[in-house]
Amino acid sequence: MTVRALFPTHLYEATFDDALVAELDASVRALAEQDMAGRRWSKEHGYHGYTSYASLNDLPLRDPVFADLKRILDRNVAKFAAACGMELGRGKLKLDSLWVNLLKPGGGHSGHLHPHSVVSGTVYVAVPEGAGGIRFEDPRLPMLMAAPTRPGTFETVVPRPGTLLLWESWLRHEVMPHAGKGERISVSFNYRW
Repeated sequence: MTVRALFPTHLYEATFDDALVAELDASVRALAEQDMAGRRWSKEHGYHGYTSYASLNDLPLRDPVFADLKRILDRNVAKFAAACGMELGRGKLKLDSLWVNLLKPGGGHSGHLHPHSVVSGTVYVAVPEGAGGIRFEDPRLPMLMAAPTRPGTFETVVPRPGTLLLWESWLRHEVMPHAGKGERISVSFNYRW
């Protein structure tokens, strides 16, 4: 008898150097102070902290550290696409959106996916003790119906500052509640075809 694993779900992980992480930290904190539209949107939508998700769509043009980050992300996303077997021909995946998140204690982000994108990811800038990880859901979960429970239905990754995670955008994930002290800072993004 043979049992094979079909249709694996890939998660890419890499790390950034401390200098880039420190520059990103300073830039995110400056944006959180200056971006009044983002602060207003965060408050109106119950985001426990600050996000530029709905206010700024030009970070790589606005700040050189995000331009540097984009160049690094482009290379890593290309490697991930190849590892996933994506047939891009002469094309490549392109950065579609990039936003910052500054999550205060008590905050989280419920389960979601990223429609209209191919690859999504996050770079972790500040991760205080107890900040909560990112939890990924087995993509088969909606189809399991009457199946018994099994280990690995949810996988939580607890990142450290400088961690880069990439996944295919259809993979449902959530940010676990921040039970630590201090601010959890990350930069999230989407790539499209």
